[in-house]
Amino acid sequence: MTRPAIGFVTGLTAEAKLLEKTGFLVAAGGGWPEGAHRAAERLIGQGAEALVSFGLAGGLAPDAAPGALLVPDAVVEGVERYVCDPALIAFLGGSTGDTILAGTDIAATVAEKAALYGATRIGAVDLESGAVARVARAHGLPFAVLRAVADPATRTLPSAALVPLKPSGAIDLPRILRSVLANPAQIPALIGLAGDAGRARAALVARVKALKR
Repeated sequence: MTRPAIGFVTGLTAEAKLLEKTGFLVAAGGGWPEGAHRAAERLIGQGAEALVSFGLAGGLAPDAAPGALLVPDAVVEGVERYVCDPALIAFLGGSTGDTILAGTDIAATVAEKAALYGATRIGAVDLESGAVARVARAHGLPFAVLRAVADPATRTLPSAALVPLKPSGAIDLPRILRSVLANPAQIPALIGLAGDAGRARAALVARVKALKR
């Protein structure tokens, strides 16, 4: 049986590069729901017959460690629950037996993460999976999620990490540098976050290499 053409929606262009030379369709949406929606529609226009939300996620549960892979059974967005496609889940390595929360804004502080976890009991959040799920449902296409936890529930994100991506998904380095210069005290937190993100990307790279294309 021929596998459908799979389109991967990422936030960062750096995440899209992890999928280079895979043969999959890839589009970066800039890290926000609106951009992910546009990226998903663009992939469908390019022939994608299934969609995958791919990249980093924020940990909400205390045991959501940096580098933990997530292949959830469903995406929860408000009162909506979008069930992921079982065949795509199997292709991505099998379910990790959880759900992922579709966020509308970055959960930046330990308190914000704890509040979301307390309200939902969902272990991780990202800003793109909800949009990808909505587009897939609107077009009657299967979808799934492959993400890795980058920042744990115990970490408050430094202000430089909250600088929005460019619409293309590229990092806005000048704005980040201005943030660091304005508040050098955040440098240790940025170094810690970079280590967390590195573990998450390593886990994603390993899983992508294991996919049978």
